[in-house]
Amino acid sequence: MVITGTRKGIGRQLVRHYAQLGFAVIGCSRGDAEETPEGSVHFCLDVADEQAVQAMFREIRQSHGHVDVLINNAGVASMNHALLTPAKSVERILATNVAGAFLFCREAAKLMRKRGAGRIVNFSTVAVPLRLEGEAVYAASKAAVETLTRVLAREFGSMGITVNAVGPTPIQTDLIRGVSKDKLDRLLNRQAIVRMGEMRDVTNLIDFFIRPESDFVSGQVVYLGGV
Repeated sequence: MVITGTRKGIGRQLVRHYAQLGFAVIGCSRGDAEETPEGSVHFCLDVADEQAVQAMFREIRQSHGHVDVLINNAGVASMNHALLTPAKSVERILATNVAGAFLFCREAAKLMRKRGAGRIVNFSTVAVPLRLEGEAVYAASKAAVETLTRVLAREFGSMGITVNAVGPTPIQTDLIRGVSKDKLDRLLNRQAIVRMGEMRDVTNLIDFFIRPESDFVSGQVVYLGGV
């Protein structure tokens, strides 16, 4: 199993969860991991660096021979009004959230198709359907990930590879540390189930997507919280 963005936050907890379930987990992020549970390894790279991503998958092919599951968790956000968002922020968000997700999908699929099976789970966000003000570029990048998910589901379907996406509500991670309580409360009140998301909500959906029995579920984007 390959998981991106595993230095901290949701990614780190995903590594812990799947390592405990017995998966051989390969994580990656720009910096060193805060922890590396037994049964996992960590690569340091920028997910948008094509040569670095290809080199990582060459090592995976040599050490493991194949990839069963890819979870594209790596993501960055910039919560500013569009008039206050510099071009560098736009480039950084699109590079990580869109180009990075694409590169990992492409390289993972090359190894998955050899076995005629694989599971890819991308990360979107409820900022897309809620059209959240102040998150124009972040929401646009995740809308692109949703389209990527649906198109790749068609391109990879004949290889036995499913591609789906999960759209979490706010979860207590560094990504929302700078969001005011008032803004969070207003967001939560737009959900059918008014509470913060928890890791168990995310892993429950990913667990479903990656089950062997879910081989007929592909091209789906599921938002949590009743959004």
